[in-house]
Amino acid sequence: MAKIFQATHVGKVRNNNEDSLIVIEPETFVVADGMGGASAGEVASQMLVETVKDFLTKAARPYDEKILAQAILLANDKILNTARQHEEYLGMGTTATILSLDGGQGYFAHVGDSRIYLLRNNIFKQITEDHSYVETLVRRGELTAEEARVHPMKNVLTQAVGAMTNIYVDQASFPVESGDVFLLCTDGLTNMIDDELILQIIKTAENPADALIDAALNAGGRDNVSVIVAGVD
Repeated sequence: MAKIFQATHVGKVRNNNEDSLIVIEPETFVVADGMGGASAGEVASQMLVETVKDFLTKAARPYDEKILAQAILLANDKILNTARQHEEYLGMGTTATILSLDGGQGYFAHVGDSRIYLLRNNIFKQITEDHSYVETLVRRGELTAEEARVHPMKNVLTQAVGAMTNIYVDQASFPVESGDVFLLCTDGLTNMIDDELILQIIKTAENPADALIDAALNAGGRDNVSVIVAGVD
């Protein structure tokens, strides 16, 4: 079983929280970072988590990467259709990052620039790949990871749920080990503090989710920030 901590905060600059997150039994975790004018981003991210939850409650276990990807694709259709029917929601979209743990196996599906990290044997690494303009430049060797964190176009996504008809959902499965710690987060965390500080907090904080939120706020809190930390016994 996983020991789970979760938290979300509007931040110090935004007026509303367009992030959504949910923990779905058994041991399935979702974070979504909405985008769009007015309240549209909030609508998109909430539709994503609700659609995923409804889909998974009717799906057979394990919730493998294909099932998780199907849930995201269904949410993509629903968000697109809602935007077509309501002019105020045109252009809304959301990231979607889902992790499901089942015994000794983990599965994820992912669109956008929210992230999953894995801490294993004192090695902390990002296991999702950002679907963003700056990440494309990093992969080409045109930017360093540190330069990407402060680039003026760091928030430009190349994939987002509900923002385009055809999306590509990253998906994978992998073995899970006792002692693994997973972090799911929106970019309101990773744009504010670096991986080294994130690792330090996860390793030392009594409640790492609240501590990560506090660190992002202390660094400026320029965006909504949401985190789920799940440790495997």
